[in-house]
Amino acid sequence: VQLQASGGGLVQAGGSLKLSCVVSGRALSNYHMGWFRQAPGKEREFVAAISFNGGSTYYADSVKGRFTISRDNAKNTMYLQMNSLKPEDTAVYYCAPISLAGLTPMYNYWGQGTEVTVSS
Repeated sequence: VQLQASGGGLVQAGGSLKLSCVVSGRALSNYHMGWFRQAPGKEREFVAAISFNGGSTYYADSVKGRFTISRDNAKNTMYLQMNSLKPEDTAVYYCAPISLAGLTPMYNYWGQGTEVTVSS
């Protein structure tokens, strides 16, 4: 499976961005999917997850109420709507198939991420 995240950019605190993740090689509907992020000098962390059919969603406490994860299996695309952005949201964002049991990535494979920078 190939993963391509996009939609990042530079935004002021309080602003919004919408990230997209296009999956190719296999149908998106085969996977529970998640967003992760890695800030400079920090380990990669879980951000949000969505079940294969979109029926269940999960969020890190740090983004709950501000971010919304969604998916369109017909388009093989997953999204992350990010509102009320904070400087601490600055990171490279990655999408990946996820295990809902532990909210951990299923594979040791990260496609190209997309960089989000939030200025104060």
